[in-house]
Amino acid sequence: MGLFKKIRAQLINVIEWQDTNSQDMVYRFPCDGNEIKNGAQLTVRASQVAIFVNEGQIADVFTEGRYKLTTANIPVLTKLNSWKYDFNSPFKAEVYFVNTRQFPNLKWGTSNPIVKRDAEFGAVRVRAFGNYTIKVDDAAVFLKEVFGTLPSYSTKDIQDHIKTIVVSSFSDFMSETKIPILDISTMYEEIGEGTRKKVSEKLASLGLTTTSVIVENISLPEDVEKAIDKRSSMAAIGDMNLYTQYQAADSIKDAAKNEGGIAGLGVGLGAGVGFGKIMGDAMSNASNANTTQKLIICPNCHQENPVNAKFCGNCGQLLKPRKKECVKCHHEIPEGTKFCPECGAVQVEIEKECPKCHHKVKGNSKFCPECGEPLK
Repeated sequence: MGLFKKIRAQLINVIEWQDTNSQDMVYRFPCDGNEIKNGAQLTVRASQVAIFVNEGQIADVFTEGRYKLTTANIPVLTKLNSWKYDFNSPFKAEVYFVNTRQFPNLKWGTSNPIVKRDAEFGAVRVRAFGNYTIKVDDAAVFLKEVFGTLPSYSTKDIQDHIKTIVVSSFSDFMSETKIPILDISTMYEEIGEGTRKKVSEKLASLGLTTTSVIVENISLPEDVEKAIDKRSSMAAIGDMNLYTQYQAADSIKDAAKNEGGIAGLGVGLGAGVGFGKIMGDAMSNASNANTTQKLIICPNCHQENPVNAKFCGNCGQLLKPRKKECVKCHHEIPEGTKFCPECGAVQVEIEKECPKCHHKVKGNSKFCPECGEPLK
């Protein structure tokens, strides 16, 4: 009798996982060589998936709910073991619980700067950091491809691998989209979302997905930041040529400061003259650009167009009115004009009737185009 009680005590009656660690992704239920009682209770809590493994092969998968384990709800395990319908004996299996909730605030960052090519600043080394959120999208694939038969698995075990994927995806996205250096600070959200999509594509084969990638900061080299500050200081004038000349003048002044003695005095004087000439020319060019550049506004969409454009580059609207001839003096006038500005004639199309063939003739024709009869 005592032996029978001991055997019954070794059978597993309840299978569940009370998740106590917020970073645990997988938990293997400790069977310790004991068999699972036929009719045992399985509890799968919210954001959990239970997977039964038979001799290394994935069998039945259970989502949230409470189950009484019988041959009816473990069909794969039943088939693998060739159990009959009325099978009622204890059985052995490994049970894994997979946490399917989101794991937020995992850190990523570029350990080394990545090179971004920019149309204005050339090759620029940038650094970035932020955080991301992952979750298990396919528990069976995750078990098979990532954690295998480990007794437990947490975000710490995979974080370094995913961080590498995030940095790689960030670098690819920055290269493909060619976002100007000047606009980067205003597009963190778009950069994060573009990176997230690339990360999710790469994690799909592991049974994982990422629900967000946050870009907290993208830093530029100090010399690039100074160049941006200088350019911003010239924004009121709005001329890139002026900015370039400003840089040249700034270099001349620095050279003058670095010289000493009489020679330095000469350089300083020359620098002053050069700086004055450069800035004077630049201001003149900027002024000329503002006065010579003329635009024509589209009456339909209000888009600015070059003054010699015939049609709007945005909507295709005709920008200049069509021309026609005055009915009397044949002076070219805009279409729709009621009076000729040259002779004052009313611009009403005249219709005459040929006295011979009675053909209707429009305009000021002197002869009938049908029979040649003079028209009055």
